[in-house]
Amino acid sequence: LTSAGAGAPPVFETPASAVNTPAFEAYLSGDQTISSSVTKITFQTEVYDDGSGYDNSSNYRFTVPSGQGGTYKFYTTLNFDDNQNAEKIGWRQLYFYKNGSSYAFFYNDNGTSKAISSNFGSGNITMVLNATDYVEVYAAIGQTGSANPKITGYSNGKRYSVFGGYKIIR
Repeated sequence: LTSAGAGAPPVFETPASAVNTPAFEAYLSGDQTISSSVTKITFQTEVYDDGSGYDNSSNYRFTVPSGQGGTYKFYTTLNFDDNQNAEKIGWRQLYFYKNGSSYAFFYNDNGTSKAISSNFGSGNITMVLNATDYVEVYAAIGQTGSANPKITGYSNGKRYSVFGGYKIIR
């Protein structure tokens, strides 16, 4: 914070080293079948990956690069679909996993009517991470129909399901 002179508002200066990286965003490039069992979501297509922390080809997770420990913000949006357009979705669960274990859990239940055939679920979380810690997204769905429910991926030029995050400047 520096002064711009008497009566002038203060000038805020951000050091050149203060950047929100590593940072990434990826989306599900095609539909992914899920069930009432917790399933890892495989976001295959990177929008950007500043710092090369996101693995979009084998582990589908963000790993904190060496020397980049700190506070991170993660977000995800998933489009849950009953895959039969019969309004059968009961509940939806969305998880952030840290180092292979559930860290945060988001739950939505449509009650006994199950009158939804497609619905978004989203969540965001702040985590303090060390180098080599990793974060993944998992989901589960409960429905009454017999068709395989899915998470909708990229379709008609739209990214229906995304996962991203960035280091927070503190």
